[in-house]
Amino acid sequence: MKILIVGAMGTLGKAVAAELGQRHELVTAGRASGDIRLDLTDRASMEATLARLGPLDAVVSAAGNVAFGALMEMDEGQWALGLRDKLMGQVNLALSAAKVLTDGGSITLTTGVLAEQPIRYGAAASMVNAGVQGFVRAAALELPRGLRINAVSPGVLVESMPGYAPWFRGFEPVPAARAALGFSRSVEGADTGQVYRID
Repeated sequence: MKILIVGAMGTLGKAVAAELGQRHELVTAGRASGDIRLDLTDRASMEATLARLGPLDAVVSAAGNVAFGALMEMDEGQWALGLRDKLMGQVNLALSAAKVLTDGGSITLTTGVLAEQPIRYGAAASMVNAGVQGFVRAAALELPRGLRINAVSPGVLVESMPGYAPWFRGFEPVPAARAALGFSRSVEGADTGQVYRID
């Protein structure tokens, strides 16, 4: 298969690329690195880029930014970051991908453990992750041409714990390579409308 991986140079994206790259042709994308540049917050540019890539068999997102902060102290810009980037960025990626995917192709988005297990200072991330999950379940009902869509919801990554440990006390971290298996299941399996929780 020919697979586009957005966020392929990040911690999770590298693991996903290593897993899927063993068996498939990859095109890597990111804001500042990869085979192509792709900004989740710029829908027009994203659509043009996907159209230039030609037919794809799968599109994977391992990207998306959110802000963390105290609930009553976060400003509108901090809330908007996750809504514009991780939520609507991935929604727009999915909608753009649906125009260039081969029949039966797949879309895989990234959500996260905070959708079900909130933490202090993580309200924006919980909101956005839950939104991604809701979108995936609903979009699966309407995508044309046998296209499939799923999300992977990993726990906090082992590789990210040096920076996130104070906020995730009591959580068992997940190796990025294990989280990558959820993406393999989505791309190479037959499910649609699923959220694969990796914890």
